[in-house]
Parts: sequence; structure tokens; C-alpha cells
Amino acid sequence: MSDIWSVYILQCADSTLYTGIARDLQRRLKQHNGEAAGGPRYTSGRRPVRLLWSDLAPDRGTALRREAVIKKLSRDEKLRLAGGHD
Repeated sequence: MSDIWSVYILQCADSTLYTGIARDLQRRLKQHNGEAAGGPRYTSGRRPVRLLWSDLAPDRGTALRREAVIKKLSRDEKLRLAGGHD
């Protein structure tokens, strides 16, 4: 099994942003949208969510560090990273 991870930013139905990491991004998106079991409590009440941005990381540690950096960014900085979507 590949050890490649995804770092991603979602936009929730209430326009808030959520940043996370996943090994299988498509499965994780289904969890965020309630189409599969699991997923964080935060997005369960803010569905549907849509993927704004994602990038690959070579391992979990790198993905976690990148996620931590992104979570410290302002909303505007996250949107710029995601290509200006809003």
C-alpha cells in the first residue's frame, strides 16, 4: 500500500473552511459528505462540502506538518492557496 498522503482544504455549505489529511482522499470526501461511515463532527453539520484544494505529501509526518501550517493561515490566505475560490 502506498504511503502517499493528501493534504486538503474543503469549503463547507456555511462557507467555512476545513483543512485535513487523508490517505484516500476520495473515501475521505465521502465521509465528510455523509456518503460513508466516519468523518469529523465539524463537517457533519455543514454538508455538503466541496474540495477546494489538495496536494500530495510523501508520508504522514509531512502531511501533518503541512496541515498545521495551513491551519494557521487566515481565511484569505487559504483561499489564495486554493486558487481564489470562494
